Formats: sequence, C-alpha cells, structure tokens
Amino acid sequence: MAWIWLTLAGLLEVVWAIGLKYTDGFTRLVPSVITGAAMVASVYFLALAVRTIPIGTGYAVWTGIGAVGVAILGIILFNEPKDLVRVGSILLIVAGIAGLKLTST
Repeated sequence: MAWIWLTLAGLLEVVWAIGLKYTDGFTRLVPSVITGAAMVASVYFLALAVRTIPIGTGYAVWTGIGAVGVAILGIILFNEPKDLVRVGSILLIVAGIAGLKLTST
C-alpha cells in the first residue's frame, strides 16, 4: 500500500507544480485553491508512504515522479523544448526511480 500512497503523492506533486503556472502568482482563486489542496494532499500521502518506505527512497521517488511528470507536461502544455538531451535526461530520472523501487522493500 505504501507504494500506492507514494505514487499518488508523486502524481499530486505534478498537479500542484503545474498548478503554480496557472495561479499567476496566487492571484487567481480557483487555480490557487486547487494548487494548495494538491500540495497538502501530496505531502500527506508522502507521509503515509514513508511510514514503511525509507525516507531517502520515498523522497527521491516522490520528487522524481514530480520532475518527470512536470517535464513531460511542460513539453505538452507549454511547448517547452523536446530535444534529445531533454528526453534522455527524463529517461535517466525514470531509470533512477525504477532502480530505487527495485532495491527497496
């Protein structure tokens, strides 16, 4: 169950990080509320996950899911660069996440 909590926490991290773009510096109410709620929920589910998963692994996977998700959505939603080095770097993060999962209990 801990890995499910951690995955959910990582996905919510993507929501709040992308949400920051839409808050316009927290001047827009609805995106700001959604972003704030996603932040709180993300940290809550991370806290549930690290009851069982080592904190170093949990935190690294949480930020990795967030980094990969935000990088991909940045390409899709905001027309950010999608050159080979960027895509390769995203794949390296995915490999790191997979490696941490494989070596953790």
